Amino acid sequence: MREAFQGDHVGSLLEAMRDDHSWLDLSFVAVLDDEAATVAGHVAFTRGWVDAPDRLEQVLILSPLSVRPALQGRGVGAALIERSFQLLSERTEPLVFLEGDPRYYRRHGFVPAEPLGFLRPSLRIPPPAFQVRRPRDHGPSVTGAVVYPDVFWRHDAVGLRE
Repeated sequence: MREAFQGDHVGSLLEAMRDDHSWLDLSFVAVLDDEAATVAGHVAFTRGWVDAPDRLEQVLILSPLSVRPALQGRGVGAALIERSFQLLSERTEPLVFLEGDPRYYRRHGFVPAEPLGFLRPSLRIPPPAFQVRRPRDHGPSVTGAVVYPDVFWRHDAVGLRE
């Protein structure tokens, strides 16, 4: 799905993620049809943490989400997000974080994370792009600094660069 990101940066990140301790094998693809198995889109979730005052809470980081350019705007990404959350429904992580366009992700239950007491892992992430989704109620809320796995830092894949 490198073509969806117009370059190799995210593709190389994904390859490195698969070899990293944060990889949970939570990678999902959408195909155009079962016979040809043409990949239309992909989404991955990795391990992250919230450094809460009383404990380190494991969470999920949704990244990357990619859709073949010719298929963008046709609901492939939306279907990937919703279906992946159905498949992840038995997992114990109470939160899923991402950085992305709030106009897009709001439709999928993501809300701005900072007003809920979460600190961005980097100041380069614009506050509106730093978002969280609580897949289901897991009891008391946790707040604190979100910690991305080191593979994101090694690939300079946190926040925006000038």
